[in-house]
Amino acid sequence: MRPNNPAMDSYPTQDFQRPLAHRPLRLAGHGTATDYARALLESLGANVSVSLAPDDVGPATTWARSGLMALTGLADGLPQMCPAPLASCADGTIKALRCIAPASAASALPSGSALLGERAAIAGLQCNGALSPGGGCRLLPTSDGWFAISLTREADWSVVPAWLEDERVSSWDAIATVVASRRVERLVERARLLGLAACVSTPPTALPTPWYTVTHYGTPALPAQRHGPPRVVDLSSLWAGPLCSHLLHTLGARVVKVESLGRPDGARSGPPEFYDLLNCGKRSVGLDFDKGGIDQLHELLDWADVVIEASRPRALRQLGVIAEECIARRTGLTWISITGYGRDEPQGNWTAFGDDAGVAAGLSALMHQVTGLPLICGDAIADPLTGMHAALAALASHQSGGGRLLSLPLRDVVAHCIGFSGPQGDAALRDRWQAWTAEARAQRLDTTPPAARPAAGRARALGADTDSVLAEWGAPC
Repeated sequence: MRPNNPAMDSYPTQDFQRPLAHRPLRLAGHGTATDYARALLESLGANVSVSLAPDDVGPATTWARSGLMALTGLADGLPQMCPAPLASCADGTIKALRCIAPASAASALPSGSALLGERAAIAGLQCNGALSPGGGCRLLPTSDGWFAISLTREADWSVVPAWLEDERVSSWDAIATVVASRRVERLVERARLLGLAACVSTPPTALPTPWYTVTHYGTPALPAQRHGPPRVVDLSSLWAGPLCSHLLHTLGARVVKVESLGRPDGARSGPPEFYDLLNCGKRSVGLDFDKGGIDQLHELLDWADVVIEASRPRALRQLGVIAEECIARRTGLTWISITGYGRDEPQGNWTAFGDDAGVAAGLSALMHQVTGLPLICGDAIADPLTGMHAALAALASHQSGGGRLLSLPLRDVVAHCIGFSGPQGDAALRDRWQAWTAEARAQRLDTTPPAARPAAGRARALGADTDSVLAEWGAPC
């Protein structure tokens, strides 16, 4: 019997709103990963049957083998198990993607659970309790609760004095001292108004949480209008969006990575091995948006079958790029919008990163409930989870003709995973955590470090393909 998935009831029933409506699909396997793959495909509208096959690796073993157990916990304490099957959900997402991918390319996809720890493996990150492995996000107590704040950019630190109305605050210790006597909701509200990524640490919602929504429709393309593999324009940066286009590239898509010459992908300044891993094989276009770059960008968007972006909606609108207008203009366009909290106001204006989005979904509250410790769970875990889900949504929409704007909020993807196959009641949750922890430790997997695949080659230099791409693909289709 499949685990109950009440989130299925939250999806629209109209066929045009579900990219795989009535498509018959077959999965093979038994266990949490297969169940999650089936739930994802059914949420996209498919009719899924499952045949008997070897059992999936269990959630406890999958979590530990991924390296995320070693990345969760106090720096000088025991590695911690997550009682939600996040790593199995990652494996299930890739299993669903393989199910609809071209048979010749599906086997090239990596393990979903292994993707969760690749950045940490390359950067040499370690668990650090209430501070994220990457060091940019921290859980802090206030007078009436806990919250997470991410200060990953120099610009973030420059507004901290305005946020806390105290010019003397310039360090994590000083922030912790100030916020300890303040109310959490007010702190988060002010942070969001100033563009900081902050959220209250609350338990996972009891309501079903869909992992995607279709927010706008255009005209789908007919099969005869499709020629060759999908053409992808990737406007995103950092991890979630680039992982999405990396997976699509692995499946044969032609990917063009578009960056602003004045503000390129921040991941370029991080570990080069990680940037190469996600971006090798993509062509690089660099545009100056102050000198004709907007017109060139529109030419590329009119060429694309799939657009991936991971910014707040107003950021592109300020550049004159309106997703809804692009979909109306380009037949068959699938637009993937990755945000922190969705495209609606006011949430569409809230900044989020992978660590704080996980907290917003309830992960830290969940870990506190079972361990008694304030913990960041894994490394920016919302990013790779959302990147995998986004690749599935993009391919499913493209295969059914496109003409959709699909919104995937980081918080909602994690919340969907947390809510899948969860035990009912606090006692059952703690029993699961204890049993899964014992299972991982009995196999001596609890200290397994994360691992990363080697990059297939070097990523292209910024703008290395601008002229050739604009000449080859710049004309509207």
